[in-house]
Amino acid sequence: MPRTTQIFCASTLYGAATLAAALDAGLFESADRRLLLVGNDAAVPETAPALDAVPGFARIRERFDGVLSWNETVAPFHPGGWSPRADDIPMWERYLRLLWGLGDDGVRLVVESVHADPALAVCRLFTDAPVDVYADGLMGYGPTPGRLDPLVGTRVDRLLHPGLVPELAPLLLTEFGVPSEEVPAEALVKVLGELAQDGDDLDGAADGAERPAVLLGQCLSAPGLLTGREEEELYLRMVRGAVALGHRRLLLVPHPASSARRPGRLVEEAGRLGARLTVPERPVLAEAVFQRVRPALVVGCFPTALFTADRLYGLPVARVGTDTLLARLTPYQHGDRVPLTIADALLPDLEDAAVTGRRTPAPERPADLAGLLRAVGYVMQPRVRPELRADAERHLSRHLDTRTWRYFKRRRLTSLALPGGIPAQLSFLPRNATVRRLARRARALAGH
Repeated sequence: MPRTTQIFCASTLYGAATLAAALDAGLFESADRRLLLVGNDAAVPETAPALDAVPGFARIRERFDGVLSWNETVAPFHPGGWSPRADDIPMWERYLRLLWGLGDDGVRLVVESVHADPALAVCRLFTDAPVDVYADGLMGYGPTPGRLDPLVGTRVDRLLHPGLVPELAPLLLTEFGVPSEEVPAEALVKVLGELAQDGDDLDGAADGAERPAVLLGQCLSAPGLLTGREEEELYLRMVRGAVALGHRRLLLVPHPASSARRPGRLVEEAGRLGARLTVPERPVLAEAVFQRVRPALVVGCFPTALFTADRLYGLPVARVGTDTLLARLTPYQHGDRVPLTIADALLPDLEDAAVTGRRTPAPERPADLAGLLRAVGYVMQPRVRPELRADAERHLSRHLDTRTWRYFKRRRLTSLALPGGIPAQLSFLPRNATVRRLARRARALAGH
């Protein structure tokens, strides 16, 4: 009987922690070998530490029999932009089996983001390998971003996810009938607790009677969601909102690629408002901060860590700037739309809380969260999930109001002939110069 090898692909420490938790919970069958394939898909990988070079990795490493580097395997190509030509796949599979010592092993793959490289490339290279997909954040609640090659999609056995939004079922890959399975929260908290043991530079943040408010950085300017100046202004809003709620100790946990890694202006603003803002000396996992510091409040735009803080650690959380990003996010099918929608729909707004004077922001809950996400999923990917059209029509006809309009675009609804769009026979009106001139005149008269 041939030897069996499981190859786990990861690019982030949080993703690797999710895999470790799934292993600890017994969600994978036994195998002769378990290999961790590490990929660094940063825009310039040479300037960002790879997963196996970050603090805490050694504790994850213990679960695997070996560690492989995808970057070294495909060098000098960028791992996020390379995929094998169809005619070269048999040659590449033979090469990888030789390079990684696989021989004739039966291979099972465990990958993230199966719709994009490098995960998609790995799946294409091992043509007969069954596949498990894991979503370590909120992306799993959205539709598959485009049509996935059936030769890959039909090989996916299940979707593993941390269940950060219990009332939601994942949409990812359900067009192939892929079932989802939760990674137990207790297993994930245990693994994240192991990683928190390496956060020695957080000891000072935990000192004193007052627990700090934690501000979560996010990479928003690098992918073009905001300009560098706008991203900095977003963090300034976090500082002001947290101080307005009475917090005088602030701890910034920046994303490695975020402009918040240059926090001089934020420190100055905090000082001007009578507060003190500190930043860890080295990159640190947000969940390690939650474990070691137990913050009084966690603030961010829409990072996954807001939901781990709420779901796994029971910490009060608040969002900032989601309405701005929802208005600007293009194209409509952008992959961040679902995480952004969930954060906006579920989490309290920091600045609203500051105005009302609530020290612990009160949560907000939409009338039909599952229906909202099915509607957003259909409008994002109508060709991938056409069966969701009836759900979208039902939700839009019942729940489209001044609060929920932010999750949709009228032009997009019009193009799909959905409730809220302009009827086809009136679609010429927005482009008609006379109609626009009369509308401007009517608004001017209404203002007098």
